[in-house]
Amino acid sequence: MKDRLIYYIKLIKNNINAYKLLGMLLYLIIVFFIVTSCTNNNISNGGAIGANNAEKVYVSPGEYDEFYAFISGGYSGQLSVYGLPSGRLFKVIPVFSQDPEKAYGYNEETKPMFNTSYGFIPWGDAHHPDLSQTNGEIDGRWCFINENNTPRVARIDLKTFETVEIIELPNSAGNHSSPYVTDNTEYVVAGTRFGVPVPQRDMPIDQYKGNFKGALSFIKVNPEDGKMNLEFQVMTPGFDYDKAHPGRGKSHGWMFFTTYNVEEENTLLEVNASQRDKDYIAAVNWKKAEEYIKAGKYKIMKTNYAHNQYDEHTQSATSKMIKEVKVIDPAECPGVVYFVPMPKSPHGCDIDPSGEYIVGSGKLSADVTVHSFTKMINAIENEKFDGEAYGIPIVNFEDVLAGVVKQPGLGPLHTEFDAKGNAYTSFFISSEVVKWKLGTWEVLDRKPTYYSPGHLMIPGGNSQKPFGKYLLAMNKITKDRYLPTGPELSHSAQLYDISGDKMELLLDFPTIGEPHYAAAAPAELIQPYSKKIYKLEENHHPYVARNESETKVDRDGNEVHIYMTTIRSHFAPDNIEGIKVGDKVYFHVTNLEQDFDVPHGIGMIGANTSELLIMPGQTETFIWEPKNEGVWPFYCTDFCSALHQEMQGYVRVSSRDSNVELKWSLDGE
Repeated sequence: MKDRLIYYIKLIKNNINAYKLLGMLLYLIIVFFIVTSCTNNNISNGGAIGANNAEKVYVSPGEYDEFYAFISGGYSGQLSVYGLPSGRLFKVIPVFSQDPEKAYGYNEETKPMFNTSYGFIPWGDAHHPDLSQTNGEIDGRWCFINENNTPRVARIDLKTFETVEIIELPNSAGNHSSPYVTDNTEYVVAGTRFGVPVPQRDMPIDQYKGNFKGALSFIKVNPEDGKMNLEFQVMTPGFDYDKAHPGRGKSHGWMFFTTYNVEEENTLLEVNASQRDKDYIAAVNWKKAEEYIKAGKYKIMKTNYAHNQYDEHTQSATSKMIKEVKVIDPAECPGVVYFVPMPKSPHGCDIDPSGEYIVGSGKLSADVTVHSFTKMINAIENEKFDGEAYGIPIVNFEDVLAGVVKQPGLGPLHTEFDAKGNAYTSFFISSEVVKWKLGTWEVLDRKPTYYSPGHLMIPGGNSQKPFGKYLLAMNKITKDRYLPTGPELSHSAQLYDISGDKMELLLDFPTIGEPHYAAAAPAELIQPYSKKIYKLEENHHPYVARNESETKVDRDGNEVHIYMTTIRSHFAPDNIEGIKVGDKVYFHVTNLEQDFDVPHGIGMIGANTSELLIMPGQTETFIWEPKNEGVWPFYCTDFCSALHQEMQGYVRVSSRDSNVELKWSLDGE
């Protein structure tokens, strides 16, 4: 921590334009040592968690956790499902990255989910899960998550815990402020972290200012089936849009985005993008934008982006390329966008459950700054503006300010809320969570984290109805918390009890990838609706075999299609002959089980894909292209029964010019 502070000081000393920032940071260092001296004197690695707190996170064998927690996997591209309070890992849901465990992105059914305008992209950077809501309350239907690198948004069906839809975002680069859900899941939104030329073109990078743009995407969600559609984009100046949050309650109909780099610099941003005292929160009136769209006051921009959907009935994904998008220019559509000043380099953009307070503190600020939605509306109506930026009004800072939490810690990042009018902010530099009171701005409590927390999560904390029993801190540095595993250590999530006046650290547990944000819901909203099997009679896969009598092998030139079934404890067929070197062999395998939690797998020697893991009643496909003559085995990869080892078969491969008859059998028949 001290090393990090020294680094910032040296950096600033080397830049003659940053004396103000140097002075501020020196002040912060003093505050840091004052603040932390009281909190860390009596803390040891082994004694941070009281032994009696083990009872609060213990879930007896056969009992269930209170909450599902969906934690982003960061650069793994996946979404992890944990139970709270136990911290047990239940599942890793593959989303933006291939997953050989489940064959996602390897089998022919899900490969289209990775289609983009750039081609097949088998990796992504998943940051911010958010849950669907009805009337401002979590409803347990869908989870949405963004992909930062190749801008995309995915929808996960919480009945199946599978990714069912991915939509690419055109005119965007760095989909970071995404995919936050409005009160009735009308929209999920996505900002662009990096300003880019729109449309993309060859131009000098140093001509960034005024030429680069930031597209804010509004994705409409069908209230019945959750299907997404890129409804429109608001084309804003080329600032960097960092985080976002929808209005709640009284501010419903608005969306708020933090920005940095309003200087529109293109190099050494850690210095050059910190010249101004303030950056902005972009306040977007999406209901007003809808009015302009309805009135036809938009432009059609030619573009190219992928929309990928998985159909549960065909059990296959399809990909469609879309060639245009509706675009609103806020300079030509007054009332859609306003800029609200915020201390420089704000990260989190958080709205309290009432929708009144907007928290977006600067990362280098010693204070937490809070704006008032009511004051913002009054300032807009009374035209209390401090100039404009590219035709967008800038609201006077003093006229929207609700209050300031004075010197609560160092490096404020994110704020979550309970149901009692309290806010909880993570402090990256001073490694702590601070509890404070909305309205009075009084610091109520603080607890250390281990170490450098980013996001916080309270179940329902970004809705109108927080559940407020637990707080989860997702830390960026682990160091001495776990047994060492070489130079890289797992990141740490730490669970706090916030039901009383004082926070209590209950548990920490390692996480998959780099967790950024998380979302959680009571188990009772999801568990009763969880799908157990896929009914065979509802399986409309084009290559399904619903019983062993429908199994067969067909040849069409050098393509061979095997209609195979699997059930405890054999494949049908399990002996296949007449395959030739150079053939393209499609294994279409249907799991005939109609029993909960009985998947079957299949692996084939020489197949350059993954295995398949097929749920009861599902059909999946992999391709095998044999390179050599011989007799080659396949087997079940999922331990399914006492005779699992006996669940195997063979494929005979002959030369390209052989006349071996194509035949197949089970038990010699």
